[in-house]
Amino acid sequence: MSERALFATKIGVIASTVGSAIGLGNIWRFPYITGQDGGAIFLIAYIICILLIGIPLMIAEFIVGRKAKSNVGRAFTRLKPGSHWNIVGYIGIAACIIILGFYMVISGWVTEYLIKSFSNEFIGKSSAELAANFNSFVTDPYRPLLGIFIFLFLNYIIIIQGVTKGIERASNILMPLLFVILIVFCVKALFMPGMKEGLAYLFSPDLSKLNTKVVLDALGQAFFSLSIGMGILITYGSYFKRNTNLASTASIVTFLNLLMAILAGMIIFPATFSFGINPTQGPELIFITLPNVLQKFAHPHLWSILFFLLVAVAAITSTISLCEVVVAYIHEEFRMSRNKAALILMLIVAVLSVLCSLSFGVLKEATIFGRTIFDFSDFFSANILLPSSGFLLAIFVGWKMRSRYVYTELISNNRLPRPLFHAIMFCIRYLAPVSIIFIFLSSMGLFR
Repeated sequence: MSERALFATKIGVIASTVGSAIGLGNIWRFPYITGQDGGAIFLIAYIICILLIGIPLMIAEFIVGRKAKSNVGRAFTRLKPGSHWNIVGYIGIAACIIILGFYMVISGWVTEYLIKSFSNEFIGKSSAELAANFNSFVTDPYRPLLGIFIFLFLNYIIIIQGVTKGIERASNILMPLLFVILIVFCVKALFMPGMKEGLAYLFSPDLSKLNTKVVLDALGQAFFSLSIGMGILITYGSYFKRNTNLASTASIVTFLNLLMAILAGMIIFPATFSFGINPTQGPELIFITLPNVLQKFAHPHLWSILFFLLVAVAAITSTISLCEVVVAYIHEEFRMSRNKAALILMLIVAVLSVLCSLSFGVLKEATIFGRTIFDFSDFFSANILLPSSGFLLAIFVGWKMRSRYVYTELISNNRLPRPLFHAIMFCIRYLAPVSIIFIFLSSMGLFR
């Protein structure tokens, strides 16, 4: 087999890894959860969680990836021969495929709304009309499929180009574009009538709103927003050069991910306070409420295009990361070309995406444990597979790998103070597993 591909530049490492973490969850899920959980108090809990849980687990995945220099399916066996720890990798692969199945549906909706923005279809429509149009669209058996197939094709074109010419090049272009559009919207938000109320809600904490739910939601958001447990960071870590500083990279990626979420909040909350909108809405915030808000801007046509381009870019940077985990596995384990491996994945995801899309309409009565196919895919991946993978990862790096091997991988031509190393290991060994157990029990309704 040919020598393993590596990211060419440090900027490419950061852009690609940040792109894997930033997605639709940062654009609307973070503001939505923040709105539900009391604003600034949730933000503080979230920051604490990403510092104590997010960064250590990201470092743990980087360590496994770079040490093994392999796809996620083989990485654990290479580090622990004769064991069954490769189950962690297979859980990550399964999670990526299932997440892609329903994520492509949402990405397809974004594609449809970006096209509608160019044709100026939102102008003059009331909230009721926008809601009716959205419901009519998602329940149609055929119309959402066009956006899904467009997104699948875009992912295929990027993935077959390989690590450097495909993923790294795309990330180097898309991530700066993403932040530029975000900053443009933030500047616009600063001139909204509800700017002061919105920013106060986001940055002025009310301690009376702090409770167990806020902390658990913050743990969950920290865990899932950083792509932990999917095998993405292990796969990308295997493309890191030996002189890549793992602790520094994890810190930068986490900071940029947090910055992205805060910028999204700085856009959403001034808008909601300006126009009297409830910030706790879910998908409607993007596809119903915000198109209505954008109509009130000067030049609404331009702002609609920019907003849905922003969401589309965030979606593509996440989906190519999910695709790469599976393509790398098929490519290396079955000795197939990247083209064929990518084609196989796209066909599998296409089938899952069609089923998820139809679950809003003709297949809405087809349920799994009382959930539609779309909802079950979301629940099973986010609440079962990812916590299981993250928990096992923490146990593997914290207890099964020798500390001196972990330390050697962490320092790798860079100085790392011993106290900082022990702090990271404490978080991996104790804080992360306990926190994940709480998230898991809470999501299953077994812990309050």
